[in-house]
Amino acid sequence: MVLPVHDTNPTRRPGYLTWLLIAINVVVFVASPVARHVAGGTSLEQQCRTLAYFDHYAAVPDELVHNRPEPTAHVYVDGGCPRVAAPFHKQPFVSVLTAMFLHGSWLHLLGNMLFLFVFGNNVEDRLGRIRYLLFYLGIGFAATYGFALVQPSSETPLVGASGAIAGVLGGYFVLFPRAKVLSLLTFFFFLPLRLPAWLVLGSWFVLQYISLRANQAGSGSGVAYLAHVIGFVLGAALCWPLRGQRRRLA
Repeated sequence: MVLPVHDTNPTRRPGYLTWLLIAINVVVFVASPVARHVAGGTSLEQQCRTLAYFDHYAAVPDELVHNRPEPTAHVYVDGGCPRVAAPFHKQPFVSVLTAMFLHGSWLHLLGNMLFLFVFGNNVEDRLGRIRYLLFYLGIGFAATYGFALVQPSSETPLVGASGAIAGVLGGYFVLFPRAKVLSLLTFFFFLPLRLPAWLVLGSWFVLQYISLRANQAGSGSGVAYLAHVIGFVLGAALCWPLRGQRRRLA
């Protein structure tokens, strides 16, 4: 596995929007019951509060395809975690946006934020902040709905910024293929290497695709590999016409 740490691709201005996205993801996670669940062990109450949180804010393929929220949700009562009438009103379309800022664990969060930190600022610099934000959110929506259309009956919550970040990786792949990326080659030890971006990101995409094929629709391992593949391909396709253009300042 190749783990990127830093690229040597200078920008004309700081990646403030990328930093803001990272900050929002971290703050949302720390404030969520998921973080308290991880820190406090796996008590039934913590598990139930996490399930209830995802019921409310995560994207569920069945809800998205039918544009109809599940009428029940988990609630912790009397030492149990039954499903009762949902004590909230949920808009499936809006849940795609909220789900982009949720994560299932510290490892999930830190992995996503590392990739966004390393590659996001250059894509932001090339697109300009407004187009970058629309690019990021739009691909996040497309990747989530793409997964839902393939798994229309799934009731497993989808959380994480992976689809949107995969779009950023795809954009970087076509915009800066020769940029050097300091990476850790991980086996039983960490070997630091300076590799071209096309190799680092290309190998990442191939790994996602192989994992997708191995897990059929990409959810058998608990990871939505199909959303990663959709996001990467869309990001690469949208940025393809911009190759060789000067970086925007707007």
